[in-house]
Order: sequence, then C-alpha cells, then structure tokens
Amino acid sequence: MKITVDAQTLAEAVAWTARVLPNRPSMPVLAGVLVEADGDQVVLSAFDYDVSARCEIGADVAEPGRVVLPGKVLAEVTKALPPKRTADLALSGAEVTLTCGSAEFGLLTLPDSDYPALPEPPAPVGTLDAPALRRLVEQMSPCTSRDNTLPMLTGIRFDLTADGATFAATDRYLMASRTIPWQPVIEDPRIGVLVPAEPLQGLAKGLTAGQVELGVNDKIAAFTSGGRTTTMRLLDPQFVDYASRVGATMPIAAEVGKAELIAAVERVSLVAERNTAVRLTFTECEVLVQAGGGDVGRGADTVSGTLDGAERFEIAFQPGFLTTAVRGVDEDRVRILMEAPNKPAVFAGADAPSGAYRCLAMSLRLA
Repeated sequence: MKITVDAQTLAEAVAWTARVLPNRPSMPVLAGVLVEADGDQVVLSAFDYDVSARCEIGADVAEPGRVVLPGKVLAEVTKALPPKRTADLALSGAEVTLTCGSAEFGLLTLPDSDYPALPEPPAPVGTLDAPALRRLVEQMSPCTSRDNTLPMLTGIRFDLTADGATFAATDRYLMASRTIPWQPVIEDPRIGVLVPAEPLQGLAKGLTAGQVELGVNDKIAAFTSGGRTTTMRLLDPQFVDYASRVGATMPIAAEVGKAELIAAVERVSLVAERNTAVRLTFTECEVLVQAGGGDVGRGADTVSGTLDGAERFEIAFQPGFLTTAVRGVDEDRVRILMEAPNKPAVFAGADAPSGAYRCLAMSLRLA
C-alpha cells in the first residue's frame, strides 16, 4: 500500500473513526483502525462488535492495499502532523511509514487477517436534518442512565411514522421527549427502536450541517452523512409509555426566564449539601429559589416569573435534575406544569410548538 493524502483531512478522518475504539478490546486487533486504499479513496474503519465507524476520504493511491494500525497512536500522530501539508503512507513489511514534511513515523501493523467483517448498513428508511438530530441528542442524553443492568434506561427511543420522528429517554428521575420532522423514503413507516445513547452522543458531536441518512433493521441502526457511516447494535425495543406521562395536562403553570432560573439554582446550590433539594416557591410575579439550611449554610435568590392556577405554590427538586430539565428547553422562557408538590412536573418552552421538547422531572418531598 502506498498513498498520498491531505494531512488535515487524514487527521479529521482518523479522529472521527477512532472515537468508537474500545478502551478494553476483546481482541487486540480491535484496538486498531483498518485502512483500505483502492481507486481514488481511502476507507478508515473501526469496530467493537457493538458499534462500527466507516469514513471515506479522497486520496492519491499509488498502490492499493489494506492494513490495520494501532488506532489511538495513529490518532495522536495524525493530529500532530504539520498543517497544510500532504501525508504519505507506505507499507513495507510489517511497518507503515508515515511522512509529512520533515516529520516521519514508523507504525507497526496489526494482523489484518484477524480483523472481523464490519456489519452491512441496513437499507435507508429516511433522512433527518443533521443539526436538528444533534440538538435532539443533546436534549435526550442527559436523561439516560449508564446503569447497564437496565438497558432500557441507557438508550434513546426512536418512534418514526409518516407524521414525524419522535424521540424519548428516561433514567427513572427524568423523562424527556421531542418530535422533529424527517423525510421517510419508505411507504407508511412504523418504526420503533431503542438506540444506545453513548455512541449516539459521540456521533452527534460531528453533525454540523446537511442531512443524515438513517437505516434500520431488527438488529442495528446506521447513520450516514458526508461519507461517514456509523452502525450501532440496537437494544431491546421495550420502553415505557412516555407520551401519556410527558404530555399530561396539569392545572398549575408557571413561567420563568430560562437563564435566570438556571443561574439562581446554581448560586443557591453552592451552600447546599450533596443531593439537597432546591425549593421553588412560586407567587403571582416571582419565584423564590432556596437551598441549604443544614451544616453548611443556606442560600436564597429571587427571579421574576408568573403563576397561573394557584395563588402560591411550592415544589422541590434535586438541583442537577432541575437544571438538566431546564437546559433542554430551546426557548428563552420556561413553562413549568405542576399538579401537586409531591408529584412530577413537566418543563417545556413557553409558547413552544406542538412536539417540542418536554421533560418530566420527579419532585422531592418538602421538609
């Protein structure tokens, strides 16, 4: 194998591909990035049996070939290459020489015969706007859990129909959902899958523009955008009835500025002990935010707001859950729907359109 490629393009492709490399691979070869050169392109791949990444870039291929290089070392080396240069990679025996300007590296290859075949991406079912998908993952991911004993809590639910694409996530204490438009390419789509949140977060970080092509079957989901494809093994699709809970009608509603509420909660939480509740007291024209009162101290702040359905209302939340629910709102003002101090509340954007982000947060018992 012998190729010449733009150094920056190579570095970006390696970094994107190497993000899925396992920290503790089940086989030594899975710590490597597979590099395949043919025609006028190079394909970089990584795989750990649950998630795969495949990136295509243009290159001048003098001699086609296939090698597996240590992924994390390759990522560090290509990141450090001189800018605005071309990089040459040449295979000689069991070593690949990488040259860029005056810099030269020799990387020992891993046995490519041991590298497993990557899964074939499923047929496309539709496309999603890349920035919208990125924002949606940012909203859903904080509501998922890392507790693998209950896989349902570690995923983001996709419900795709002809009317739209609805997504949901929960970790028992928070439950969020949002619907965004999509462009199905199959007739009368009725798709319900549970996609692992952690690799989806890594994918979403690179989505800045354009469209994402989505492919789904009963085992894996594939996301393709700009010559880059990521596949993920699906979780058991069983999920809670989130629509009736997040969309519940409640008699009491308050409105408050998003930035002002987050700032007040973070300020008063400085003197609160770990997991101490933040108490919100709503009146007709303001919200009193309080925390603490134990061995450390106490804090209080007031922000302007409105209240409908009651003259006065008190409710308490764990501060991390409260700020997570509020940060997910896209609008400048947050609408908080409540029923009773000991029942969950729903956070949404004030005057947000139908299908916009909504997050249900468990309340804490008032002392």
